[in-house]
Amino acid sequence: MQITIHEIVFFILAAVIIGCSVLAVTTRRILRSATYLLFVLFATAGIYFYLSYSFLGAVQLTVYAGGIIVLYVFSILLTSADNRRVEKFLLGRFFAGLVAALAGAAICVYLTVTHSFGPTYPLGGELPMSIIGEALMGTGKYQYLLPFEVISILLLACIVGGILIARKR
Repeated sequence: MQITIHEIVFFILAAVIIGCSVLAVTTRRILRSATYLLFVLFATAGIYFYLSYSFLGAVQLTVYAGGIIVLYVFSILLTSADNRRVEKFLLGRFFAGLVAALAGAAICVYLTVTHSFGPTYPLGGELPMSIIGEALMGTGKYQYLLPFEVISILLLACIVGGILIARKR
């Protein structure tokens, strides 16, 4: 069995995603966590480009890189400058987090295995822009306008909530 350069690139991108994902959720410093998240999003865009989905790769870079910049600004503005002691590491919380992570992974694997993911298109070529536009702006089955709007309202509520919490201090 011979490993090709394409497989090596994929494994490197996958290792960056896995490693930086773990570092993003385990570090205690918010700016480092946001930086690791930025690396995860860049590697995800790399996988999109690797699969010849240049539109998704470009969207990944523009939207999420901009989102990380906003996260940097909010993390600087909303976190306190004093160096209060962080809570001690509790073994019970660790096991509760581990159980929740394993349950989430089991649900993701179950849904991935049992769900059909809509129409498939042949690999090797890009979809026409009209098909992508109809899928993004449509409201029918396998179309994404309603979920996009719901997520944008949720993110707006989170930003407003963060500002309100910061103002109370």
